[in-house]
Amino acid sequence: MPARSVPSSVHPDIERVLLDESAIKARIKELGRQISQDYAGRKLTLVGILKGSIVFMGDLMRSIAAECTIDFMAVSSYDGVSSTGVVRLNLDLRESAEGKDLLIVEDVVDTGLTLHYLLDNLRSRNPRSVEVCALLDKPDCRKAQVRAKYVGFSIPNEFVVGFGLDYNELYRNLPYVGILKKEKQAS
Repeated sequence: MPARSVPSSVHPDIERVLLDESAIKARIKELGRQISQDYAGRKLTLVGILKGSIVFMGDLMRSIAAECTIDFMAVSSYDGVSSTGVVRLNLDLRESAEGKDLLIVEDVVDTGLTLHYLLDNLRSRNPRSVEVCALLDKPDCRKAQVRAKYVGFSIPNEFVVGFGLDYNELYRNLPYVGILKKEKQAS
């Protein structure tokens, strides 16, 4: 694993940095190489799950050598720091999924409820294949049995922000993944 550099400036609402920018970028390059090998000679459609995956997906797609297109879906299942258990589709794909190799790009897999919904939804559209790439995985939080084929990092059950992940739409722009201070999670 590459040496972890300490960010020059940590946001005051962050308890501690869990994954620094250099570690994240190095892992994304590794994921890009693996995905490129797995999809060599095929056209891949990256399906970004808005809004959390946008930073990760931008870096990931630049690391993939295989031919790829992008599309987006938006779902919601969170209220503050807690999953409601109910998944709502807020934005659907613009293109047909039929016959395509789809790679769902997700920021974090925790309960698995959202991912379970997405997999069922997309598989019903007759794609050639559907796989998942997640920047973060919290296996201790699972309520639905799902798995991502490509995982950046497995992390503990902490509420994290940064690198696209938010709390009430804030902190997405942080260049690292950090644990949000408990007192900030209630405000």
